[in-house]
Amino acid sequence: MTLPIYTYGQPVLRKVAEDIPLDYPNLKELIADMFETMYKSDGVGLAAPQIGKPIRLVVVTLDVLKDEYPEYADFNRAYINPHIVEYDDSETVSMEEGCLSLPGIHEPVRRPTRIRMQWVDEELKAHDEWIESYLARVLQHEVDHLEGKVFTDRIAPLRKQLVKSKLSALQRGKVNCSYRVKPIR
Repeated sequence: MTLPIYTYGQPVLRKVAEDIPLDYPNLKELIADMFETMYKSDGVGLAAPQIGKPIRLVVVTLDVLKDEYPEYADFNRAYINPHIVEYDDSETVSMEEGCLSLPGIHEPVRRPTRIRMQWVDEELKAHDEWIESYLARVLQHEVDHLEGKVFTDRIAPLRKQLVKSKLSALQRGKVNCSYRVKPIR
């Protein structure tokens, strides 16, 4: 089932998400619904707060990048209770980011290219791994949602001033995009 994406201004996007028990009710169905919602919205990642749930759950697809990054062919993963436990700040890269919850806004964000993250996968297997490259960026963006942050919190002050009117419009419920949303009212 395709779920509405909560847009900027919704209080759930500013809450720190809670870890979930591994026997969370209908977890498999929720993950499937999140994947479907992400695909239909043309996203590469989706965090549970973006569908109104303040829980630590993320889905990611990088299959769309397989031509440029062959290692991402058929890459579709769920991350249950993800936590970034270490950032390797020795190399950072600035890259343009967008967000399904902030339609129409794209800004450069500087992030480390390598992180260490702990999570549980869909088979309920625990992981503690170093993650690099584009996947590290996507996971940092999605885990930010779990920490009550959005990517515009990480942009330069001058850039924030330039997008202020767009953010204000989103907060007033003025949203223009091709997927189902739940704007603030």
